[in-house]
Amino acid sequence: MAELRLGVLGSGKMATAMVSGFIGSECFQRQRILASDPIPEARTAFQESTGAAVTESNLEVVQASDVILLCVKPAMVVGVLSSVREALDASKLVVSIAAGVSLATLAAAAGSACRLMRAMPNTPALVGASATAYALGANATENDAASAQEWFGSVGLSVAVAEPLMDAVTGLSGSGPAYVYLFLEALSDAGVAEGLARETATKLAAQTLLGAATMVLETGRHPGELKDMVTSPGGTTIEAVCALERSGLRAAAINAVRAAAARSRELG
Repeated sequence: MAELRLGVLGSGKMATAMVSGFIGSECFQRQRILASDPIPEARTAFQESTGAAVTESNLEVVQASDVILLCVKPAMVVGVLSSVREALDASKLVVSIAAGVSLATLAAAAGSACRLMRAMPNTPALVGASATAYALGANATENDAASAQEWFGSVGLSVAVAEPLMDAVTGLSGSGPAYVYLFLEALSDAGVAEGLARETATKLAAQTLLGAATMVLETGRHPGELKDMVTSPGGTTIEAVCALERSGLRAAAINAVRAAAARSRELG
């Protein structure tokens, strides 16, 4: 698998996170990766972060690659694919991480022969802790599915979903790290308000979120059951839970995911 040549169209923050994760997990070899971006500063930042080669030419990337990771903004997808269509055939696998852009739209721009996949990772790929869902296009093979599971699994959790669910994935895990950072920052602020040093408060908050998430994944128990294990009758935690309910934490989280999913559909 590491012998495959990876091309990256668009070398922004998400591309940098994914490629850094792939290199760190030895899923792809650094010397077999080529990325393009029209912005010189973006190319420089990508190269400095990953050590991979860069170019200004999208066509050069496609011609030199077996797998093409499409990391451009949703509004740019059709134009970018159309500009390299002549180099796309059945030997190429295009993996798009553009929010909201359907496989049908990708196929119309890339051509009917091209193998396609739609994926939604998130930025913790940089530290091997991404949550990625992917959906296969009509021409994608069983080998492509196995490869996707290996690539995305090498940088975190990887699951296959039906394409109509990709917007929900975007709202939940694609945008989800931002919600968690906001909550973590708020916890840290509260710790500081209660007298903790900022560094201590942030570390405690981050480790608490990490530990709680790990408990869910490793025990398989429902989050509500795990919550009940912490909430003693008449204790401090149940008072905090009541305060969160009064402030509408659940409704705010649900509304955030649904708003992001709706925006993903709009972008497509």
